[in-house]
Amino acid sequence: MDKKNALRAGALAAGTTLMMLLMTSPALALARDDGDDPGKGLSVIETLGLYVVAPIVLFLVIAGLVIVGDKSRKPQKQG
Repeated sequence: MDKKNALRAGALAAGTTLMMLLMTSPALALARDDGDDPGKGLSVIETLGLYVVAPIVLFLVIAGLVIVGDKSRKPQKQG
């Protein structure tokens, strides 16, 4: 029974994704809007730093703060 549910969930996810892809209209992105002034593109290093390194560093900082906060609240065993 679990295999049937997994197959149903996979089919639903695939169908939803397909419908979203078919409903989007990428042709609208071909025409530039008035006042549109894009800057220069990012280099590979800048892109990796922004979309890979920065989220990992942010995650590590938040996880570190949570761990430090959790350790400071634990009661000390006496005896």
